[in-house]
Amino acid sequence: MPEARSDLSVDGLTVHRISTAPADLGESPLWMDDTLWWIDGVAGRIHCLDGRAFDLGGHIGGIAPASGGGLILSRDHEVLRFDPATAETTSLLTLAGADPLMRLNDVKLDRQGRFLCAGMGRDGTGRGALHQLDGVGRHRVLHRGIRIGNGLCLSPDGTTLYLADTPERSILACDYTPETGKTGPFRLHVDTGQHGSGVDGATVDAAGNLWAAMIHSAQIACFAPDGRLIRQVPAPTDLPSSLAFGGPARDRLFVTSIRDSGTGRAVSSHPDGGHVFALDGLGAAGLPEAVFTPHSEGTVP
Repeated sequence: MPEARSDLSVDGLTVHRISTAPADLGESPLWMDDTLWWIDGVAGRIHCLDGRAFDLGGHIGGIAPASGGGLILSRDHEVLRFDPATAETTSLLTLAGADPLMRLNDVKLDRQGRFLCAGMGRDGTGRGALHQLDGVGRHRVLHRGIRIGNGLCLSPDGTTLYLADTPERSILACDYTPETGKTGPFRLHVDTGQHGSGVDGATVDAAGNLWAAMIHSAQIACFAPDGRLIRQVPAPTDLPSSLAFGGPARDRLFVTSIRDSGTGRAVSSHPDGGHVFALDGLGAAGLPEAVFTPHSEGTVP
């Protein structure tokens, strides 16, 4: 699909607007099968750069790769597998008795393909938890008391897990055991309030640096593995929401953004609010995504 906008220059980078229509709540960019996927969370819609779009309803929090060219996603209180070839969904987990003021939000796979999902309070209170689901249906709660869980990502070797709580303006980290999926205690990794913003989405590059969408300051920040801010560039719009590396060399940074989150907390005043962008020239590259592979189909007990 041709890009929808001429090149722009932002802090020495080349920026392309690649979406043709804005999302209300653009989130969860994902480079998979040589193309880009993303969501409009509040619309319950999955988009592909080739022009396909799928309406699943509800509120989608995020997507990740699943076996057979599928996707695994969070929606309200469920984890679903979605097959773009048939547009069919399969329920993998339902949080029975979940608080109606909680929903599942940001997602990521660990390096072994376990599904991680951070919840949030719809009212911004600490109703969210960090969930883990593996391919045989084992569900764990790894952390509780999250206000708005975002920024899930892992170090290149998979031994450090990062989690942002957006209104708390903090990035947390914990030791993560790749063989078992067990976590150690969470610790403060970055006080992002010192940099004027909370973090929405985040990703880690091949060098172990964490790239974060600074939603309150309209910046994209890069933090070294020790938490030092080493670079900051202007985001293409005022409300950057999430980011992911992709392209043939995984050296393009794709950035989603918000037009109107539907909560009143995030409403863009930028003419390109809600669009998706590709940034070239950062001099960084990402890592291949793991794939979630269920060992059996159907609803997890």
